[in-house]
Amino acid sequence: MSEIFGGELKPVKRSKLRLAAGRLYYSLLYFVKRAKHRPFAKQRDACRLPIVCFRHKTILLRQLKDVDMQYQYNKIINLKIAAEKLNGIVIHPGETFSYWKLIGKPSYKKGYVDGMILNGGKVATGVGGGLCQLSNLIYWMALHTPLTIVQRHRHGYDVFPDSNRTQPFGSGATCFYPYGDLMIYNGTDRNYQLCVSVGEEYLEGEWLSDQPQEYRYEVFEKNHTIKSEYWGGYSRHNELHRKKFDLNNNFIDEEFITDNHALMMYSPFLPAGNK
Repeated sequence: MSEIFGGELKPVKRSKLRLAAGRLYYSLLYFVKRAKHRPFAKQRDACRLPIVCFRHKTILLRQLKDVDMQYQYNKIINLKIAAEKLNGIVIHPGETFSYWKLIGKPSYKKGYVDGMILNGGKVATGVGGGLCQLSNLIYWMALHTPLTIVQRHRHGYDVFPDSNRTQPFGSGATCFYPYGDLMIYNGTDRNYQLCVSVGEEYLEGEWLSDQPQEYRYEVFEKNHTIKSEYWGGYSRHNELHRKKFDLNNNFIDEEFITDNHALMMYSPFLPAGNK
């Protein structure tokens, strides 16, 4: 794990006992806090709402350095199981979407297999590995709607160099059961529906509604920096903002979304061709 000390980001090693105690503490705290966000979205509807608010897709298979491709194929298995739990879920006004409340704990018994996970900034394997791709997609799409993000966890490590990046750094949402949740609140007067599916090449998603959107959103980054830390590594930082436009493309306002801080697990100054 990583922590910020006096403005500096550095890796921190914890004992197994400390990690287990931390997981128990934060899990209990999470369930207490989650109760404040009732009622939760639970209705799934096979009929699609008529208005597409935003859609996006991400490539399923990426050749990553020193990562067995079998775990990429296993990830697809895991994504199909989780997507089935989320596809068609409707968030009524006043309801909150909870990623883990709908999916539940991944286990071998439920059909999940070992996929790639990140543990302390290192690539490892674990049951249900790869589900962050789904939470990343949902979060990115939600930023282009009036829905409110009430819980999101940033990635603490930047593990792989940018390769054909189409979104700003830090625009995803990591997930880890149970307290690393993604929670989205519908504070509008209309229904929203999440549709997600695993295609041949892409993980695909849409936010739908029963009424047309009143605004269009553009998400972008500011103040992107890479810092050399005193302990010998590098860290990466930025802020996410979004602009709001009316349907005639007139600028309405700009708002701050979040800031990101991550330890870089690769050299930020790789020569061309080494990505």
